[in-house]
Amino acid sequence: MIDIGKFNYLRILQKTDVGILLTDGETEVMMPYNHAPKIAEPGDIINVFTFLNKEGKIIATNQTPYATVDEFAFLEVTDESEDGAYLDLGIDKDVYVPKRDQKRPMKKGESYVVYVYLDESNGRMLASSRLSDYVEDKNFEFEEGDEVSLLIAEETDLGFNAIINDRYIGLLYHNEVFDNVQPGDMRKGWIKKIRVEGKIDLTLQPTGYGHILDTKDVLMQELKKYNGVIPLGDKSSPEEIYERFKISKKAYRKSIGGLYKDRLITVSDYEIRLVQED
Repeated sequence: MIDIGKFNYLRILQKTDVGILLTDGETEVMMPYNHAPKIAEPGDIINVFTFLNKEGKIIATNQTPYATVDEFAFLEVTDESEDGAYLDLGIDKDVYVPKRDQKRPMKKGESYVVYVYLDESNGRMLASSRLSDYVEDKNFEFEEGDEVSLLIAEETDLGFNAIINDRYIGLLYHNEVFDNVQPGDMRKGWIKKIRVEGKIDLTLQPTGYGHILDTKDVLMQELKKYNGVIPLGDKSSPEEIYERFKISKKAYRKSIGGLYKDRLITVSDYEIRLVQED
């Protein structure tokens, strides 16, 4: 069975006047020559993306889409109408977003994170910006502190919603984001907290004691490199700390607190200093 909106391994049957005829053993699919690899012979097995054209016929292409069915992606609006919008999928076929699937009205030239799905009534690819309808809210495949892949989805009053591992959704709070974050960005993140109701708090900095130990080593290396002084202390801004070390002020203070307890540094409002050995 051919999966519409996904990649399929198909066998070449023959070359025709209009393209290459492919099959999965049951269904025959046409791949136009402008969508086909230059070297392709009958009997070859090739991996192709399939979709339905305007006439409802299955078409194959060797073009690579920005997303396949059941995936999230950041796509640009190429056209809009009263009934919906068309997004650039990266191939010679836009994906349609009906008005009902638009969380907010989509505008031509703007880009949005959407979920690509298959319309069960006709087998055509559609997309939706109502992301919460397509994420899982239980059976998480991670624990607090785990590293995850994030797709920044949209900014909210609290922070940024982000798609986690292409399956779940979580939140990065404004007061914990010190970098320039924009919808569509792919980031490495960490699970900060999994709440009882299933909501997930995220962070862009590693968490846990092991990370603090690593940061202490980095700070010691920096101190030795820069004559025993780092111009960042208890009252330095979170932005200054993040710009230099890519960690939160809270993580920085934990690290310098550990070095201070070990009597390796002295700490003041705007700097830390390496304790000189006698």
